[in-house]
Amino acid sequence: MTQELFLSLIGFAFATSVTPGPNNMMLLASGVNFGFRRTVPHMLGISIGHALMVFLVGIGLVQIFHHWPALTTALKVVSVGYMLWLAWKIAHAAAPRDGQPGGVPFSFLQAAAFQWVNPKAWAMALTAVTVYAGGEGVLAMLTVAVVFCAVNLPSVSVWAYAGQQVRHWLTTNRRLQVFNCSMAVLLVASLWPVLA
Repeated sequence: MTQELFLSLIGFAFATSVTPGPNNMMLLASGVNFGFRRTVPHMLGISIGHALMVFLVGIGLVQIFHHWPALTTALKVVSVGYMLWLAWKIAHAAAPRDGQPGGVPFSFLQAAAFQWVNPKAWAMALTAVTVYAGGEGVLAMLTVAVVFCAVNLPSVSVWAYAGQQVRHWLTTNRRLQVFNCSMAVLLVASLWPVLA
């Protein structure tokens, strides 16, 4: 991989990781509801889970989808259904009681597994593999995956930190309910590219 291509990959990883999408909407909501520290496993699950996804897509999964296009449709249906369920859960998240948030944040494994039903994660992985590592072998796929992991973690951390910072404004049940419903709507809106 040339230096120019490598720098372009870093820019692509940053732009796609830091912009709004399902992961970042969920991290913002988690930062509000659980704070930054309790959201760290969620952030790590996103970064490491997506890097693993990029690598696996690069070394062969893309061929499976090419040979069986119906799997792409099935993945979209499952993804949209799961995202709608998550949006409902976010919209109905319990208000804090006695200073403790209701519910629990995503675990590392839940966040890593979520990447497989996240349409934006699939788009990022497929684009990265075809544009930055296409046909260059396992080492190129590993490089793309490692770059995504390294760039993704600080990028998504911004969203959880922002959530924690606005947390003090959401001390009333009504404000928190409006915020959570807004996050649910934004999560559903992030599905538009898949549905369009």
